[in-house]
Amino acid sequence: MAKVAFYTLGCKTNQYETDRMTDSFIQKGYEIVPFSGDADIYVVNTCTVTAVADKKSRQMLRRAKKTNPDSLVVAAGCFSDDKGASRNELKEVDLFIGNEDKNRIVELVEEASGIRSLQSDAAEEKDDAHVYHLNTRAFLKIQDGCDQFCSYCIIPYVRGRIKSRNKEDIIREVKALDKNGVKEIVLTGIHICSYGLDKVDKTYNNEPENPLFSDLIASICKETDVKRLRLGSLEPRCITEDFCLKLKELEPLCHQFHLSLQSGCDSTLKRMNRHYSTDDYKRAVDLLRKHFRDPAITTDIITGFPGETDEEFEETKAFAEGIGFSRVHIFKYSRRPGTKADLMDDQVPEDKKTERSNALFEISRDGSRKYIERHLGETVSVLTEQEEEGEGGSYYTGYTKEYIPVRVYGSDLAANSILEGILKDKKDKGEISIVADFGKYAENAQD
Repeated sequence: MAKVAFYTLGCKTNQYETDRMTDSFIQKGYEIVPFSGDADIYVVNTCTVTAVADKKSRQMLRRAKKTNPDSLVVAAGCFSDDKGASRNELKEVDLFIGNEDKNRIVELVEEASGIRSLQSDAAEEKDDAHVYHLNTRAFLKIQDGCDQFCSYCIIPYVRGRIKSRNKEDIIREVKALDKNGVKEIVLTGIHICSYGLDKVDKTYNNEPENPLFSDLIASICKETDVKRLRLGSLEPRCITEDFCLKLKELEPLCHQFHLSLQSGCDSTLKRMNRHYSTDDYKRAVDLLRKHFRDPAITTDIITGFPGETDEEFEETKAFAEGIGFSRVHIFKYSRRPGTKADLMDDQVPEDKKTERSNALFEISRDGSRKYIERHLGETVSVLTEQEEEGEGGSYYTGYTKEYIPVRVYGSDLAANSILEGILKDKKDKGEISIVADFGKYAENAQD
């Protein structure tokens, strides 16, 4: 039995696609093994969004060939779709597979390696849902591609324009995931607010109001038995009065909204070619807080974008403090050849990027603490994930619907269970204790 190992870099869309590729091999009789061990086939699902991501992709591909020089090393995804010089440097790679061909990966690997699957093509496949990484939460891709062309991003060039899945296929996959025991589904894609616009010949730039996306969310909640539905990264322009009114009564919807900001300075946003202003962003946050009770507002911010002055960064700091995010994911700008930003003057030194990143991290940590403290004493719903050992005995980690990380103490607990209880700041002697994990909320806030 041939052994296959996977390693995933980049976004949640990549993780979804890795799960689907993994299923394809499982259904054909291959054995899935850890990437750190010996395998016949290594698949690295690559990322090329920044120069740092490119470097990580190359490192993992070379590591695979070093682990087993006789293996077939496959570079899948965005790195393979970028036809630049970095691809030609990699003599360790035996097969490049772009995003469009990920669904044919077994066929392409077998052509390249001569390895034959153990299961015939006529064999019956499993339900239309990825099963390999199923535990408590699953990513579900609803669309691919992007029409936004931010000045720092290469993705529209390697993944192409938006391509939306059929609503019926998405609903069918949600039902299959639920049947397989998944309690929480996260809708993901490259630009999910654009969902469906390609089917009506519109672009998000001209049509920020997109009822097709909100209709999909409502259909998933009403036509399936999904327990929890979480949304991936959203554009602030997506948040309208109608959007909020349509979604506010949907019980499965998690009240955590990840609105990409990138900068709190309008001049920087313009250089980034983001299609909104800080006023637009603030208006979206106000709408969410009007229609949902104290929702978690999380975001991404890039520090050290070309031309970002100290004064512009101070605007971003003040804006982030004024919004009061429950979590900020902070990225230091990384130059990406092939993008407009890479050619811009006034590139910011690395030490300045780090200094600014650290300053935003303090704002993020303070915002997280304040958000959690506001919810102490409230009844929360928690999805348990995995058992761990620590001070105070064993416990299960988990998240509330607002994405507050918790530790759950008690007897007869199990993973993948939805529990309700009072959110507290320390363990008590009750049958079940749900304790806010203040430290975990700040983990991995900086990249």
